[in-house]
Amino acid sequence: MANNLMLSRIQFAANISFHILFPTINIALCWFLLFFKVRYRQTGKETWMRVYRFWVKIFALTFALGVVSGITMSFQFGTNWPGYMETVGNIAGPLLGYEVLTAFFLEATFLSVMLFGIGRVSDRVHTLATLVVAIGTTMSAFWIIALDSWMQTPQGHTMIDGVAHATNWWQIIFNPSMPYRLTHMLLASGLTAAFFIAGISAYRLLQGDPKPAPKLALKVSSTVALVLIPLQIFVGDLHGLNTLKHQPAKVAAMEGLWHSDSHVPLVLFALVDEAEKTNHWALEIPSLASLILTHKTDGYIKGLNEFSGEHPPVAPVFYGFRIMVATGLLMLLTAALLVYYQYFHSRVKQSPQQQKNTAQGLPRWLLKLTLLMTFSGWLATLAGWYVTEVGRQPYLVTGVLKTADAVTTVPSSHIALSLALYLTVYGVLIVAYIKTLFVMAKRAIALENDQGNNQKPQHKQPQEKLTGEQDYAAY
Repeated sequence: MANNLMLSRIQFAANISFHILFPTINIALCWFLLFFKVRYRQTGKETWMRVYRFWVKIFALTFALGVVSGITMSFQFGTNWPGYMETVGNIAGPLLGYEVLTAFFLEATFLSVMLFGIGRVSDRVHTLATLVVAIGTTMSAFWIIALDSWMQTPQGHTMIDGVAHATNWWQIIFNPSMPYRLTHMLLASGLTAAFFIAGISAYRLLQGDPKPAPKLALKVSSTVALVLIPLQIFVGDLHGLNTLKHQPAKVAAMEGLWHSDSHVPLVLFALVDEAEKTNHWALEIPSLASLILTHKTDGYIKGLNEFSGEHPPVAPVFYGFRIMVATGLLMLLTAALLVYYQYFHSRVKQSPQQQKNTAQGLPRWLLKLTLLMTFSGWLATLAGWYVTEVGRQPYLVTGVLKTADAVTTVPSSHIALSLALYLTVYGVLIVAYIKTLFVMAKRAIALENDQGNNQKPQHKQPQEKLTGEQDYAAY
């Protein structure tokens, strides 16, 4: 049974880690698309429409992989975790059902209008379709986060013969951690999409793309990133305070705090020793953890010693939290540099030697850094997700259902085989996905130069359907 538990946890972690990559991009990417389309309608500049055309295809590709990986993930509730649906299916089932209805009836239906409606429906209807898809992606996230938050901080139910029954759906959906978790996730998606757009746009500029579309996309995405990061830091602090109140064992693991104390230092980094229940080579700032979590330098925080047998594994939570924070700080630095060079430094006259080291006015070293940060949102999101989910252990639903009580009893060899197949397929898919992104970018670079980008159209429907080389030239 121990092997079943570990293999099933690894398999579900692999599935959800792969799946979350794509919704994390698309939740916010669709709002970027809506912005591009609205700006086109406001200004009439073809560059906005060309940015839209390039990124809507990437949205469709990402959406397809998100749907496929989401379906395979849902199967595991029955194959690997039968005890989960048996115990809390009365609550999880409806919430998952609402998410499916939202995804397929709003997103999938209107996505076809987004992709194939240009030139076939009015520009207003096409913009409305983009708005509906954006709302649909956000609502899908809403229902998934509502369920996950209820698993973290359950309320609004009663247990009858070991089965959870809903007593108050309002309390179930808007449980204590849900508003913080939803806001934190939506901001994370915004940052993931922003750096995703910025990175691929930087790649096009580094490859010598002379068109204004990638530079415009880079400017928009880096500006959004710089706005969202401080908001994310603020919301993250509120989320941490909420977690301290409702899940103190998780916070103790995040801080690497083994014993309850006041004047708790903030551990910047350390080598966690779970066997000895101590931290080696700790780099600390005195009393700062108490100040952050209790707003008092002498604030008292419960340590892991008060949750013997009921606290999560410390190392993955401790290191995952630091990876998330470090990635966020690097994102902040990159966004600040991009905004500075695009809004302020661009006005400075450059020498011929400086111009050689730039691409469309931006330093090549900065564009290379931005390219390296293309998938930084994935790293931060996965690290944060592991902190959230591993930090809930040993419970699947806090105080209601332990993970070990929900696992399947099928032979561990069967789980190992399916795990190997999943990892193989996911490895191939992620490599193919990333390669396809840059193939699409190269294709856009290779085609003819963008002409007349800033001219207002002379006809009412400038976004007429393009085909073949014309369609790709619009990038």
